[in-house]
Amino acid sequence: MLVLKAEDKPVAKIPYRKIPGKVVAGAALVALLGVGAAQLGIETVADFEGYVPSAYLDPVGIWTKCFGDTHDVTPGASYTFDECVRSLNGQVVAHAKPILKCIPGLSGQPDKVKAAMVSMAYNIGTGAFCSSSVARYANAGEWERACRRMSQIYRTAGGKELPGLVMRRRTESRMCLEGLREGK
Repeated sequence: MLVLKAEDKPVAKIPYRKIPGKVVAGAALVALLGVGAAQLGIETVADFEGYVPSAYLDPVGIWTKCFGDTHDVTPGASYTFDECVRSLNGQVVAHAKPILKCIPGLSGQPDKVKAAMVSMAYNIGTGAFCSSSVARYANAGEWERACRRMSQIYRTAGGKELPGLVMRRRTESRMCLEGLREGK
């Protein structure tokens, strides 16, 4: 992965596009999270990450493609919608597996709780998520505290609070809390 510092190259406005079709959770994700959590998780990540069917530099200078995917990005490349959906599914699975291991009780939680936590892990990375206070509270059985904590952390990029991250964390927190209230 190539990382450019802000002083190396200015980061252009991200060329988001309208999502041209339905983003559907793949079989591997459904098997891992269940139908409801998989579809809600994939839609949440897609909505927050936005759709860019080409390689671009994110706000901190990391090469990214499709729906916020930083894996196997080729600078200058373009990707079809189907390639982007496959990539999204693969990366959501790659992020969900470790968080289900670091929070064993997550698999028994309502769909919205699982989807919110997968969305957060996709955005901040599994290492950061699994070492976060959110994971600690969840593992202590303090699910409501874990959900509330989601809105308070990881709201910056490059040392600067970003409105989009603030909104994402609030939404993930609300989704998580709604899941707890609604049950399964």
